[in-house]
Amino acid sequence: MRAFDSRLPRYARAAAGSLLTTVLLGLVTTGLVIAQAGLLAHVLATAAHGTGLSALRGTILALLLVLAARAAVAYGGEVAALRAAARIKSQLRRGLIARALRLGPSWLSGQRPGEITTLAVTGLDALDAYFARYLPSLVLACLVPLAVLARVTAADWLSGLVIAVTLPLIPLFAILIGSYSAARTRRQWLLLSRLGGHFLDVVEGLPTLKAFGRARTQAEVIRNVTGEYRTATMAALRITFLSALVLELSAALATALVAVEVGLRLLAGHIGYETALLVLLLTPEAYLPLRNVGAQFHASAEGTAAAQRALDILELPEPAAPAQGKSEPDLRTQPVTLTDVVLEYPGRAAALRGVSLTISPGERILLTGPSGAGKSSLLALLLRFCEPTAGRIGVGATDLAAIPHASWRRQIAWVPQRPYLFAGTVAENIALGAPDATPAAIRRAARLAGAEEFIDALPGGFSAFLPERGLILSAGQRQRVALARAFLRDAPLVLLDEPTAHLDPAGARQIMAVIETLMAGRTVILVTHGVSHAEVPVSRVLRLDHGTLVPAGQAASLAAGG
Repeated sequence: MRAFDSRLPRYARAAAGSLLTTVLLGLVTTGLVIAQAGLLAHVLATAAHGTGLSALRGTILALLLVLAARAAVAYGGEVAALRAAARIKSQLRRGLIARALRLGPSWLSGQRPGEITTLAVTGLDALDAYFARYLPSLVLACLVPLAVLARVTAADWLSGLVIAVTLPLIPLFAILIGSYSAARTRRQWLLLSRLGGHFLDVVEGLPTLKAFGRARTQAEVIRNVTGEYRTATMAALRITFLSALVLELSAALATALVAVEVGLRLLAGHIGYETALLVLLLTPEAYLPLRNVGAQFHASAEGTAAAQRALDILELPEPAAPAQGKSEPDLRTQPVTLTDVVLEYPGRAAALRGVSLTISPGERILLTGPSGAGKSSLLALLLRFCEPTAGRIGVGATDLAAIPHASWRRQIAWVPQRPYLFAGTVAENIALGAPDATPAAIRRAARLAGAEEFIDALPGGFSAFLPERGLILSAGQRQRVALARAFLRDAPLVLLDEPTAHLDPAGARQIMAVIETLMAGRTVILVTHGVSHAEVPVSRVLRLDHGTLVPAGQAASLAAGG
């Protein structure tokens, strides 16, 4: 784990001013440290010679002003560092979410949502210690020891030589201990991510776990992961305490060595009293920033590990952006053509193999096949959630890869197997794809989807607040809200991914009646496991089997026989 990740500044330009302020205040602190030691040494030496306090009034006042200025500068440095941390965390979170959206569902499907959530929330929050504590300490550790060494050497070259010889020992010990603790800290962060991800998975799947009597088993798994995280945390803390002990001991021995040689020479009369006091006051200040930076390194280690993981995601290659200036497709008049399309997911067998298909405007296609045959993968290609590994998808005479994603998706309405309803009002959920829709248009879409009646029965009607996933609604009601989205979007291409898979027969018949209305005047691809919807008027039936399209005649005979 690196003490400073050089990639951070590229993603934290908004905080450049605050970070520069922190550095400048570090320079001011360096000057104040030296001034404070000089003034204090002068006051003590003068007072020791029997001079009255009246003669030192100006020096004492200057010393008090320096102390006040040092406190104010320290406060200002911490405020600037906290502001930098807040801006950088915000920028990293926005970048992380934007990159995840651009990488698309095909990338997200290979991740654990709980780990990404833990990274974006708890992980990046730990950057406060990095920016508010570690970086200011690192700045001071670079400036103060060199300035103190120069000032001590100017006053007494022998003491400066002792400090110059002993000073590198502290960063040397810190580096040795830090390299040992890096793996421990990384393991601690990975265990926290794993714990967060697994806990989220268990919460989401709790009904299934309870139904199959596996809830206690998963609780035991969480207990074991929690125990591992506790063990890793305690191991990291032991290293932190060991580091503090080693650094404090090294600094104390080095300071004592300077104090002994100064004391002996003071007794022999080889060094002045004020000079001796200046050396003794400045010597601890030379080692203090190095001790602090070692301690703050461990305190900020979790945030650094999280930031490095976030930066790794931010630097993942994105799908190539289409060239600008291409005309927007019109799926009401242009066919969609797939030519020898292959789709492979990393680490898995090919989902689609050599699929060739032409989808004509206004055509209604029933796409069937067993689970895992590649039906949802074909829809994912049409939705541009992933790009074909080989082959070509064209719209009219234009390659689909040359059309901007936003222009393409404006032509599509999609109803997935399990439509996701967001926390918000019913109207906001229906208007997800058309945020500028009027209340009248939203109500009309709900009426066409057969959802108006049950929405009006909700407390607040269309203004009723739905919790996350819309769990206060039944599966059929959630499906109708999703269909209302499709009606409101009024897109020429409608993709329906097994819209009745989780409904009872009566609910499925009602939804299919709504879908028949939705099909009017649109190109429709209706995906289903079997052929139970053969009563719906379709132009043709296609069947996928192990990623390959079954010949049209065979698929049609299967539909007829269903």
